[in-house]
Amino acid sequence: MAGPVQSIERAAAVLRLLAVGRRRLGLGEVAASLGLAKGTAHGILRTLQHVDFVEQDAATGKYRLGAALLHLGTSYLDGNELRSRSLNWADALAARSGEAVRLGTPLERGVLVVHHVFRPDDTFQTLDVGALLPLHASSLGKVLLAYGAAPPDPDRDADGPAAYTRHTLVTPDALARALAEIRELGWGAEIQEMSMGEAGIAAPIRGHGGLVVGAVGVSGAVERICDARGHPRPSLVTLVREAARAISRDLGAARW
Repeated sequence: MAGPVQSIERAAAVLRLLAVGRRRLGLGEVAASLGLAKGTAHGILRTLQHVDFVEQDAATGKYRLGAALLHLGTSYLDGNELRSRSLNWADALAARSGEAVRLGTPLERGVLVVHHVFRPDDTFQTLDVGALLPLHASSLGKVLLAYGAAPPDPDRDADGPAAYTRHTLVTPDALARALAEIRELGWGAEIQEMSMGEAGIAAPIRGHGGLVVGAVGVSGAVERICDARGHPRPSLVTLVREAARAISRDLGAARW
């Protein structure tokens, strides 16, 4: 049996590297990060640029992911049953809650946002579809983590989970308690754990056999998501859980 093709593996590594952060990377940064000779890295980048998988900034010479990847990602999302079964329910949840709604599924020890409905007002918002959120610091991620998503890799994450704010749960005991509470309540929240001033509420989505295949949640300013005592608003919790149950029924979960 033929082994993996090294050039394709290297091209994939370059794409993953450019996908990690929002900033553009120079040739030297790409080569150094992946342990490649500059000539090799340059050849890969030029080839990826030729097929529009990578774009180069004319002013700085630095690289970022190209528009063609968006079309590939959209094709994947269009074929994603979780997303297709959730569209109407997510729209309804955004309309009823007045908040932004996101659907997520586990991917590479994170949460891939497969659908995002903007908050129904005129404020500026950024589309999160395709974003990879941390498991331990997002409401979607904590729910997925509580129901069996892959935990952080101790060999890769030697320094422990990243502390995005002073509220992020980074110790094993604190995270374990939070996940146990999610399993007991059937929903989870994050309050200023990933971004100060922001909060979210999420609930699990189940498929055939009751297996948790994703999560749905609302997110927004902490003063809208939480009450005066700083607790998630019960009305929003109810709306999120109702949406999760409805999507689960459409996916064939018998328990709903």
